[in-house]
Amino acid sequence: MTRTPTTRLRRLGAVLLPILLSAGLAGCEDTTESTQTGYRGTGMVQFTSPATREALALANAIPEAQPPASDEGPRASELYENVQVLGHLSDEEFLRTMTAITEWVAPEEGCGYCHNLENLADDSVYTKAVARRMFQMTWAINDTWKPHVQETGVTCYTCHRGQPVPANVWFQNPGPQEAQGMARTDTGQNLAEPSIGLTSLPYDPFTTLFADPAQIRVASTTRLPSGSDKTIQQTEKTYSLMVHMSEGLGVNCTFCHNTQSFSSWDLSSPQRVTAWHGIRMVSDINGTYIDPLAGIFPDTRKGPLGDPYKANCTTCHQGASKPLLGISMLQDYVAALGRAPAGN
Repeated sequence: MTRTPTTRLRRLGAVLLPILLSAGLAGCEDTTESTQTGYRGTGMVQFTSPATREALALANAIPEAQPPASDEGPRASELYENVQVLGHLSDEEFLRTMTAITEWVAPEEGCGYCHNLENLADDSVYTKAVARRMFQMTWAINDTWKPHVQETGVTCYTCHRGQPVPANVWFQNPGPQEAQGMARTDTGQNLAEPSIGLTSLPYDPFTTLFADPAQIRVASTTRLPSGSDKTIQQTEKTYSLMVHMSEGLGVNCTFCHNTQSFSSWDLSSPQRVTAWHGIRMVSDINGTYIDPLAGIFPDTRKGPLGDPYKANCTTCHQGASKPLLGISMLQDYVAALGRAPAGN
């Protein structure tokens, strides 16, 4: 048989192809890993990679706790004027907590972010009133919403991460200015908002669904005809919120749902129950603690419709299924942030 250049290339390819394929696979064999989170055969699997885990670890690094303080001695309310929410702490624990909060929320601005430095008892700085309400909100989360935060709890750092305003907030989104002609048919979607995964779904599912979480359910609970009044628009808004949750927690739909039946609680994972409480927790803290501060916040911290910046799932989770990868900072600050003291 005559050996032509084509024959030689074929033989060379037969030898080199397995080597090249092996080298290529060896270079990417550790790029994706799967973890089964549901019954076998249900496809309830989460995917991750070493690069993703490393990035999450860096993004969720926590500051060292302040050195422990004595609980002995007079209370802060006995030593300082106008201490309205942390007066039950000892002097040492009070100063320790203030130091930690400065690091968590306003490390560059320092104490002057909330206080008039010439008179610390003065209430003229609006952020001082906001901070008091945020303490009360944190108490409520850690004490009332344990079905969602468990014993891990939250601190100011969970959301703020060293910034006066958390990186991920939302406000009522009116969309673009009203257009003319055929463009006047804006239906509240197709703006590719990052908070909903850059999808074409409704860009503000929060105003409606956090106000009334019962509206989230759009699947019928009975056989057709069900008499359900759920519309396609309502369904799209629910999907928008679900995409937001998936993006915010860095997971896919099967983290909570079995795709055999999205509506079935019996087939769902325990995380769905945790998420159910989480949605209602966010609804509560926005409605009870943040929205009422609209008259205190300056316009620079409000949306175009005048409502304050509020929390959603990404505010705490920031791409991790458990905020701060499940590490509890609360354990070092239980006295100040664990629950409301008597009389508060």
